[in-house]
Amino acid sequence: MRKISTIAFILFLSATGVKTYAQSYKFGHINSQEILSVMPERDSAVAKLDKFTKTLQDQVEELQVEFNKKYQDYLQKRSTFTDAIREMKEKELTEMQQRAQEFQQVAEQDYQRYQGEVMKPVIEKADSAIKKVAKANGFTYIFDTSTGVILYFSEQSVDIGPLVKKELGITK
Repeated sequence: MRKISTIAFILFLSATGVKTYAQSYKFGHINSQEILSVMPERDSAVAKLDKFTKTLQDQVEELQVEFNKKYQDYLQKRSTFTDAIREMKEKELTEMQQRAQEFQQVAEQDYQRYQGEVMKPVIEKADSAIKKVAKANGFTYIFDTSTGVILYFSEQSVDIGPLVKKELGITK
């Protein structure tokens, strides 16, 4: 009986006081990726990333061309090599291929790091604008719809995207 009265009390609180308290919250949502995609600062960041990517691709291509040249040379002269020389050349080719793979892994890590560095100011500016708009408009929570985690939001949730664009001076 005591369990039933506890449950009834919780239900009563849910139906009365808690409902009134919850209604004082103001909820908003935004697609942060949409905001980031129209920020002018993003364009210069992407240009820097493209330049960095091109440099890395050129270096990978150089390594590949060098490897292919040595491999073709090896194939053409393989029959003239002694066993010891052939073994040495094969080892050299294997090591060269391993270095190229290691370089690609390091290049990917460097790209990730550089992407974080270049995009950080853009993301921070957008985040600052979102927080400023949320605070100025009395929002308790702002949800990011670009993450794909939000399963539902009601018509009472306000899309603050236009307000953030205005704060950032974006007219698109």
